[in-house]
Amino acid sequence: MNTYHSPIKTNPIKTREDFCILLKQICDPIKPFYSKGLARLKLGNTSAAYSDSIAEMEGFSRILWGLVPYLVNTSENYDLWEVHLQGIRNGTNPNHEEYWGDINEYDQRIVEMAAFGLALLLIPEKVWDPLSVEEKNNFANWLRQINKYKVWDCNWLFFPVLVNLGLKNVGQHFEKEVIETNLNRIDDFYISNGWYSDGEGGHSDYYIPFAIHYFSLIYARLMEHEDSSRAQVYKERAEAFAKDFIYWSSADGSSIPYGRSMTYRFAQSAFWSAAIYAGIEPFPLGVMKGLLLRNIRWWMKQPIFNDSGILTIGYTYPNLIVGENYNSPGSPYWSLKSFLPLALPEEHPFWGVEEESYPTLKAKSVQKEPHFIIYHDEKNEHIMAFNSGHRSTNDHTHTSAKYEKFVYSNTFGFSVPRAEWGLAQGAFDSTLALSEGDNIYRVKRCSEEFVIEDNYIYTRWKPWHDVEIMTWIIPGVPWHVRIHSIHSNRELDCAEGGFALGLEGKNSNVSLDFTESEKGCIAYMPWGASGIKCLQADGKTELIYPNANTNLLHSRTIIPTAKTKILTGSNWLVSAVYGEALNNTTVSEWNETPEVNIMPDRLVIRLPYSDKIEINRR
Repeated sequence: MNTYHSPIKTNPIKTREDFCILLKQICDPIKPFYSKGLARLKLGNTSAAYSDSIAEMEGFSRILWGLVPYLVNTSENYDLWEVHLQGIRNGTNPNHEEYWGDINEYDQRIVEMAAFGLALLLIPEKVWDPLSVEEKNNFANWLRQINKYKVWDCNWLFFPVLVNLGLKNVGQHFEKEVIETNLNRIDDFYISNGWYSDGEGGHSDYYIPFAIHYFSLIYARLMEHEDSSRAQVYKERAEAFAKDFIYWSSADGSSIPYGRSMTYRFAQSAFWSAAIYAGIEPFPLGVMKGLLLRNIRWWMKQPIFNDSGILTIGYTYPNLIVGENYNSPGSPYWSLKSFLPLALPEEHPFWGVEEESYPTLKAKSVQKEPHFIIYHDEKNEHIMAFNSGHRSTNDHTHTSAKYEKFVYSNTFGFSVPRAEWGLAQGAFDSTLALSEGDNIYRVKRCSEEFVIEDNYIYTRWKPWHDVEIMTWIIPGVPWHVRIHSIHSNRELDCAEGGFALGLEGKNSNVSLDFTESEKGCIAYMPWGASGIKCLQADGKTELIYPNANTNLLHSRTIIPTAKTKILTGSNWLVSAVYGEALNNTTVSEWNETPEVNIMPDRLVIRLPYSDKIEINRR
């Protein structure tokens, strides 16, 4: 029996008291896993890119993102804090066997130092005042290392800012120039409408809400008098961003899985925590309360804890395949950033306001900064983010799957490859996979160019130097259309993947239903339906059963796939893709097939029950 997870499932997570109890329910299970000197936290036996000793320091640090806000407004002597205070003494003592060590360029410990900066800012009387003079010197000297070494040119720039502000708050020497230089550099990443990229030319993913905006809003709250102009800019940008970001969440509390670091899970709602803490109201306070609490409640229903009550690496279930090279067993506790509202006093209006339901929004939101056209279904339960992809790429794990799929969905999730051989190991949902007949497939990794218009997305990409593909995506719910003009000097096998439908659910007695023909196939379970129709003459469709544990949401899936062969020269590949969250109803529009007419100068598309769309060919 999972003795720690069970009480979490019964926590209603509605009041401030519930929120405090939840934090303890998450943190109490970690108590047996601290080291002898209490400066390290070993929560598993897997490794990350950095040493295991640094990973254990990371685990120790990440608990502070929830523990520090909790301690702001309580006089309770929570025993976990005594553990951490002693761990800080020993971890920053160069003569102790558990000393956290001298750092280097781009060191993971730079990330983890930010939590100590937050502690010095919010609870100096609890983290700084109890230390002896020698212990204070050790702590400050260890933190000041951050000013000597390079950080990655992205959201990492905020970590030295928080550390220096923390040192300043307790009267220690700090580097004002580092704060100014880093904040000015972060401004270079600003795009428009509240959006940043995570580094120059980087992605606009969850690192914008749960890192750049999160830290910006903490700065705006704590520095609003000393640096009022910058604080005001940060608040205005966050308010603009919120108008788009709300579309990333659904009425049931789930959000779009997209990008890297999905193992941080309920950090998805950390932006709303920071917005509430900073006192901005892009939406009524009750609406933001609902967005935050529904997301956390949704996550607490998922099997994300192991039998000891420890958060695991993965998304909705433990899964190392989808993790990053920098994910250690303690990494998932960055999700505790969503507990920032605990730093607000009990009498704050947030705790008393009535939680409001998900607001009425437009069915479609064109968001050019993150490269999305987002559709919601009528109940605001199914979200589909149609994606142009990006001009740049990186070497993070499964970058193609995490950033270059044609569409991302909170109902179907997305899949990553298990291995390199064939369609089952590749798990090619929501993408076009191509092979030279050797069963080794390539997918889109970046775009040569892209255009996002109100009713379609165009992207041009090259899986090989002598293969050019022009793709048009025509978004819709539940149907969307993908049109590919392929100019190739190679004969290729092509596989166009639809959505990955989960085969496992709450009722293990439910079996898969499907309809399969040469030109179209659909699979459906009570919770969703996924289908694809091949609209070009020589293609056929097939239901592919990917390897287990390739999808973020579902441990076993099926992917309707359109397959064809293309010859050297110019080819057209056209597919109509169906995805619907059923909620135990029947498939509504499968028999209503989209129409596509490829003309010399334009493309003409008609989705069921929609107006005709005409696109000038490029």
